[in-house]
Amino acid sequence: MTGTRTADAGAGLSAHAVPPVRRRGVELGLLVLAVGLVLLGYVAVGLTREDRVPPDALRNLAGLAGLALLAHLVVRLRAPYADPLPLPIGVLLNGIGLVLIYRLDLQTPGDRAAPAQLVWSMTGFALFLAVVALLPDYRLLQRFAYVAMVAALVLMIVPIFFPAVNGARIWLRFGDFSLQPGEFAKVLLAVFFASYLAANREALRHTGRRLLWTRLPSARVIGPVLTVWLLSVGVLVLERDLGTSLLFFGLFVVLLYVATGRTGWIAAGLVLASLGAWAVGTLEPHVHQRVEDWLHPFASINAGEGPGQLAQSLFAFAAGGFTGTGLGAGHSILIGFATKSDFILATAGEELGLAGLTALFLLYALLVARGFRTGLELPDTFGRLLATGLASIVALQVFVIAGGVTGLIPLTGMAMPFLAQGGSSVVTNWVIVALLLLMSDRAARLGDVPSLPGATAWAGDARDGGGA
Repeated sequence: MTGTRTADAGAGLSAHAVPPVRRRGVELGLLVLAVGLVLLGYVAVGLTREDRVPPDALRNLAGLAGLALLAHLVVRLRAPYADPLPLPIGVLLNGIGLVLIYRLDLQTPGDRAAPAQLVWSMTGFALFLAVVALLPDYRLLQRFAYVAMVAALVLMIVPIFFPAVNGARIWLRFGDFSLQPGEFAKVLLAVFFASYLAANREALRHTGRRLLWTRLPSARVIGPVLTVWLLSVGVLVLERDLGTSLLFFGLFVVLLYVATGRTGWIAAGLVLASLGAWAVGTLEPHVHQRVEDWLHPFASINAGEGPGQLAQSLFAFAAGGFTGTGLGAGHSILIGFATKSDFILATAGEELGLAGLTALFLLYALLVARGFRTGLELPDTFGRLLATGLASIVALQVFVIAGGVTGLIPLTGMAMPFLAQGGSSVVTNWVIVALLLLMSDRAARLGDVPSLPGATAWAGDARDGGGA
């Protein structure tokens, strides 16, 4: 990432010809820009909707700026060589999300979501600080791989015993407080998948029986991870949370491909995903209705029942055009209750236009690309897989949500990372950013990475530098 490396970087034995560069000044400058853009958004919404600057704009600006500065100082102290981009991108996306939710709150004063989202954002910042300050080395997570797997399964099973909300059993509700445990489970499963595949990478690549042009790994090797995946997907099907199920499946296939380097896993994953989608879409009424709405988004209009959510979302994108109607000047609130979560991208599309929507996607693409780059530069297989898995979580979630609200794929009901209302989601995404920063800091100090007793034994090749 920084500095010049010797030619044997691929063997994990590289050293810097020059010291790695600290780019904390770049990070601080980008943070100032991000906070300034969020302030402009607040002011634009206030002037458009109420002809005045929001009275709490400066207070919110001071709060966001204070949290961003605190996060920057902790990164400067604990991970001085970390990538300077993920933190400002997270602050900007989180801030834009707060602006959009605040803007929608002005049209639903009896159902305000911005205050709760602000509290969850502060919680996410706090967890971000805790991870960066207290986790000395991400490779310690390898030692808790099976603990992470068990915790993930428990988090996914518990919502089954709570009442369904909008047809899905994915929430824990205690009065006005709600939690979506599956959001936390995705990071835990990424840790488990990365640890297991790192430890068994060679066995997956070189053992097993040949079938036609490929080699199938033995049941002993692939069995544990397949069992965990099937259990997680089975629970999610029972909960009707197929968006998260699709996310886990994609994460599993991506990490399997990265660990083995075999494109056959991608083809097998696409076939299995198609078969699973057909079976669930045919047999499960809740999913079948979503598929029907996707295939015929204007059917309710033709039936004289008015536009459904997907049709309203498409109308919102069309109304936005290239430059948008301006913050606060759109009508995407007509989409309904999901505007602040699933369909908040439609609000961005209508009020910021194609240009603003493209800028948002570029921010997500940049965050994902930096995660992949961190994975490529890490010397240990676990780190490579974990960084790739965390970046893939963001990429898959953006694809599933963006594809759903634009009509590319059926709606799945997930939260747009950082942007949409959803406390569990925003907290989890801040943890992902914290882990990526820690890993990028290690990647910048390739020659300084010491072995960890126990962690290397788990992976078996922590410093092998093989082609993960």
